[in-house]
Amino acid sequence: MSTIEVVSPVGLEVVKRSGSAPRLGSLDGKTIGEVWNGVFKGDFTFPIMRKLLQRKYPGLRIIPYTEFPHTPGSDNPSQQRERARRIAAMAKEKGCDAVISGNGA
Repeated sequence: MSTIEVVSPVGLEVVKRSGSAPRLGSLDGKTIGEVWNGVFKGDFTFPIMRKLLQRKYPGLRIIPYTEFPHTPGSDNPSQQRERARRIAAMAKEKGCDAVISGNGA
């Protein structure tokens, strides 16, 4: 009898999942940062989202994507992690309660 070895096409999990942060109860009086990776028309969509959010939540403060680095990401995981750490630190320094970190089709 021969032995068959099976390899999962899913691959190994190399990043420990930690879950999402809890949702904010309301955006009133909060500070939100816009984080953009330089692709899919963020320069067009963020101003629209900003206007609509501020109309709904007049006390909302939004820090625009132009105040964060927004160069297209690379496929290099270590560079992506370092960029994410730098952006998270900047968001904390700017007093962000949350960030909008993507938009798309």
